[in-house]
Amino acid sequence: MIGALLLVGFAVSLFVGFNIGGSNTGPAFGPAVGANVISKLLAGALMSVFFFIGAWTIGRRVVDTLGRELVTDPGVFTIESSIVVLFFIGGALFIGNYAGVPASTSMTAVGAIAGLALAAGELNWAVMGEIAVWWIVAPLVGFWVSGVVGRYFYPTINRWVAIEGSAGSLLEVDRSGTIPSVGLGPDTTPREVVGATVVIAIGCLMAFSSGTSNIANAIAPLYGAGVDMNLLILLGCGSVAIGALTIARRTLDTLGNDITDLPLTAAIVVAVISSGIVIALSAIGIPASFVIIATMSIVGLGWGRATRAITVSEGMRGEAKPNVSVGALTADEPGEEAPDIGEEDPDETPSAAELFNPETTGRVVLMQNVVPLLSTIGAYATFRLLFAFWW
Repeated sequence: MIGALLLVGFAVSLFVGFNIGGSNTGPAFGPAVGANVISKLLAGALMSVFFFIGAWTIGRRVVDTLGRELVTDPGVFTIESSIVVLFFIGGALFIGNYAGVPASTSMTAVGAIAGLALAAGELNWAVMGEIAVWWIVAPLVGFWVSGVVGRYFYPTINRWVAIEGSAGSLLEVDRSGTIPSVGLGPDTTPREVVGATVVIAIGCLMAFSSGTSNIANAIAPLYGAGVDMNLLILLGCGSVAIGALTIARRTLDTLGNDITDLPLTAAIVVAVISSGIVIALSAIGIPASFVIIATMSIVGLGWGRATRAITVSEGMRGEAKPNVSVGALTADEPGEEAPDIGEEDPDETPSAAELFNPETTGRVVLMQNVVPLLSTIGAYATFRLLFAFWW
């Protein structure tokens, strides 16, 4: 009977990993695929490799936090309870996806485990408090760092990383010789190669950061129940790879999730800031939410760029002056120079509302907090009933 239950636990865990691979590949490699730098197949392969590296190294610390340290007695994790916890993780994430809002896998997983621990009276409040503090601080750091970048440095960065696509393929394979060789396309420029390399490297960084934090969400309950961590990491990364190579193709097609619907420059800025924060938190064992941090970084970047557009309506000594636009929002087209403050065309300059939508932001932030609450409350209520009538 235990063997059959363990197989069910593996199946649910693999399903969670499968969805992690499907949802995280688009944000990581969407810009590279959208810029025709790599194929969807290569994107899935790179996601699989770098997710595994992140999971096998730094990810172990987060697995240990969720599977052992978050509860005062790891004995609350049985095969049965682990299956229920994983069910609530997957179910809550499905609700978030159905609502069209990418929910935080880490917050949802921690919520479900905390619900179990609360029902059993075994929640480690010190560890939970530390995690909660970082959940508040990390998005704020992402917001303000991105805001500063958007306010002061975005035009310069845009000129640095802009990719000017040339006709034809970036690389060509010469099969005329005995051993095929790879070379640059006929119209490929060195700048294009450098830009493409940067975009791919950023995607690999995001895949690595996803592995450091998200592997725990799929395997921590089973690890707490006593299953070997190495085996679980291998199984979890295998399911992530399957998701990255299959259902992730849809998100890579639409580029509609997380940061991938931004201009290429903005996507790179948000990816670097968010991934850096997630990796730093994972290194100290904190399960970080890339989705929340990236969302707030997007908001901060848009807010920073939007605050470059202000209106001066009154001069010195109280003299009335005509309204003058002093926006310095840069366009995102490669090679386009950012106008000096006061010299841009108001008809061609994006408005603050186009860059920062408070209504949409509020809906996203609301749902990203509601989904983890659903997993927490659902797990707590379920385990209270189970402990009362079963265990």
